[in-house]
Amino acid sequence: MDSKAPHQPVLYQAIIHALQPTSPGFYVDGTVGAGGHARGILEACAPEGRLLGLDVDPHALALCREFLAPYGERVRLVQASYLSLDSVLEGLGWPPVNGIVLDLGASSMQFDTPERGFSFIKDGPLDMRFDPDLPVSAADLVNGWAESDLADILFRYGEEPAARRIAQAIVQARPVTGTRQLAEIVARAVKKPIGRVHRIHPATRTFQALRIAVNDEVETIRKALPKAMNALAPGGRLAVIAFHSLEDRLVKEYFRLESRDCICPPRQPVCTCGHVATLKEITRKPIVPDDAEIQANPRARSAKLRIAEKVN
Repeated sequence: MDSKAPHQPVLYQAIIHALQPTSPGFYVDGTVGAGGHARGILEACAPEGRLLGLDVDPHALALCREFLAPYGERVRLVQASYLSLDSVLEGLGWPPVNGIVLDLGASSMQFDTPERGFSFIKDGPLDMRFDPDLPVSAADLVNGWAESDLADILFRYGEEPAARRIAQAIVQARPVTGTRQLAEIVARAVKKPIGRVHRIHPATRTFQALRIAVNDEVETIRKALPKAMNALAPGGRLAVIAFHSLEDRLVKEYFRLESRDCICPPRQPVCTCGHVATLKEITRKPIVPDDAEIQANPRARSAKLRIAEKVN
């Protein structure tokens, strides 16, 4: 990867190896961000391969457009969710594609921009929206939701064992206006001081849960996976990078289900479901970063890559 890239993409070599881009071919980066994975795909499918990059974040797309400018007409960038993949491809008149990559969750650029509200390291507004035009921000949830609803999303999306205690502390501290204020409320609620003695920041799971809720990430992933598989040509590959267990579980369960010809209950003597496998799992176990990548990019430590190939 070139040092001039806006950020270091996670599992870069693994993604290129997974998709095996060739010329001519059609590829999609459904979470294009600053274009790190996209550029690798474009290099590998030269001279005639093409790439569609999707992202809901206009700031990321502006950087990506500049970064990928040397590839000219071989790349198309569209501000849209990967949930709109089918309609965007139809609008472009593209055939079924040969490879798709989805790098789920927030990007390094978003975490490193305090005014986006994703990080608790530097103070910023409670925003957390990938798409700035979304109607609801994290501040709306933190200051408007009932205590029970807050506790529910902290437990469900953040797998936070102290969800009830944190939700109660948030409600008692309202109004909560900034990321640092929220992080301190969480740290006090779980009785863990902010410092290096803990492996992760005590507010990590809370911020993760709020971000997932604001951007409706779970439902988006659930609906987008079959759309991505439908968009592939036979033999095309879908590569998905997840950063926490909830995302990874969704991907794993979808791949396992769609790799089976029958999904009837195990004790049922005759198949009645009519289900036919649509994919082949390339990775039964996820690919994870090695020690060298984690040392170079600590944010890669929780990344898990799963790959599936479309079958006839």
